[in-house]
Amino acid sequence: MSQSCSSIKMTDKNGDLSFINKAPSQWRDIPSKPIEYAPKEETIFLSGGLTLLQDKLVEAALNSMDINFIALPNPDFKSFQTGKAFGNRGQCNPTYFTVGNLVKYLQDLHDKQGLSSEEIIRKYVYITAGGCGPCRFGMYITEYKKALRDAGFEGFRLTSFEHDKGIFQGDTIEEDILSFTPKFFIRLIKAVIIGDIINILTYKMRPYEVEKGSVDKAVEKCKEIVSKAFLDHSSLINALWKCRTVLAKVRLNRLQPKAKVMVMGEFWAAMTEGDGNYNLHRFLEAEGAECTPQPITNRLMLSIWEAEQALNKKEKLAVENGKKIDFSNVRTRMLIKAGKAAVKTHFSLYAKAIGLHDYDIPNMEKLAELAKEYYTLDCSGGEGHLEVAHLIESVKHNLAHLVISIKPFGCMPSSAVSDGVQSLVTSRYPQANFLSIETSGEGAANFYSRVQMALFKAKQAAKEEYEVLEVPEHIPEKLNNYLYQPKNEKAGTAAQLIDSLV
Repeated sequence: MSQSCSSIKMTDKNGDLSFINKAPSQWRDIPSKPIEYAPKEETIFLSGGLTLLQDKLVEAALNSMDINFIALPNPDFKSFQTGKAFGNRGQCNPTYFTVGNLVKYLQDLHDKQGLSSEEIIRKYVYITAGGCGPCRFGMYITEYKKALRDAGFEGFRLTSFEHDKGIFQGDTIEEDILSFTPKFFIRLIKAVIIGDIINILTYKMRPYEVEKGSVDKAVEKCKEIVSKAFLDHSSLINALWKCRTVLAKVRLNRLQPKAKVMVMGEFWAAMTEGDGNYNLHRFLEAEGAECTPQPITNRLMLSIWEAEQALNKKEKLAVENGKKIDFSNVRTRMLIKAGKAAVKTHFSLYAKAIGLHDYDIPNMEKLAELAKEYYTLDCSGGEGHLEVAHLIESVKHNLAHLVISIKPFGCMPSSAVSDGVQSLVTSRYPQANFLSIETSGEGAANFYSRVQMALFKAKQAAKEEYEVLEVPEHIPEKLNNYLYQPKNEKAGTAAQLIDSLV
């Protein structure tokens, strides 16, 4: 036995049974020293993790309510390295990217702006997503605290948003520094919905722009218009009408047969726009494809659907000596219906104002019906049954030439679906072009290679779909106007436009 091994001693508390017969108590991770935090009016809130546009719109929406909120910069590869340096081993890359991004931002405040660690801890608060998921949702707060403590910011305040309950619950914040009123959530959701709509149009237009970068410039202008409307408390619908004028000036050439690629999968990996998914959307566009990502609104509608299903089960339970009418259930059902109607109504109003005509919020009941044969609807981990449903829907209704499911390496819910259940789906729908791909923060070359191989087949399908159509000699000008969005059984945009002239 080595000297180092023989010198190991048992800890003092090993075998300590003093906890027996003591009243149970909740363990809390509290700072080693008491901290006097800044009052509400001096507190600065930090968050991020949505798309680049939505983060900025949320910032404007919350600032309009006199909440001092800053959207963090887009996580980059340095954020990933910082997260790995201060985080536990074996985490998924969304954890490393998001945790590392916060630590990197605080380090910049300290090193570049000259703020002391004490001042940062005293004034700043971070809001993140929480929930009951098996992986990062279940341990985010702990990971943040571990990384912040090791980086020299012990006692930094965190609060988590319970994504599956629709409410905020403070983890370490006891004082009322945020007023979670209906107005707060309404403005937050409005920002997310408008961001979704503009993002959908961005991905529809950018692959066909005549002048490179013109769509991004127009979207930047739209971001300024909508942000100003939030801050001025003016009409958001009028702001989106102004955005319609801005977008209409972008010159497009939409008669190019491009592969349409549906991007879905684990929420963060499929949604982020940067190093977190190897810039997948931009890469696909550079390779001659058009992306159709899944909007955050879809995930919101899934949460509402899950709440409704849980209520249905609760009402079916036989309770001894239970009330004939449980008014709490009635109230919950009314709130669910009101929430669903509010989301759909606002999405429709804003979409019509800016000129998005061919997109409908998915019918969650129909998607559940498509998926239930392959995946239990009672399992709500990750994206639940949505991955299966979207793949089947894309095949049955010819929505895309390629479906990509992207997820972090080892993601339990998404891997079980993409690498397990989807193999059965693709065996029954052999015409499906499906690719399950993982990200680890590294290994971009292998990632791009696999995407390119799947994309080759999709591009061939898009070309064949277009070439069988008879292109008229005279092409109406409306075909290159983004406001013209015909619906038919073709998948590619160019094929849809030509087929609409018949």
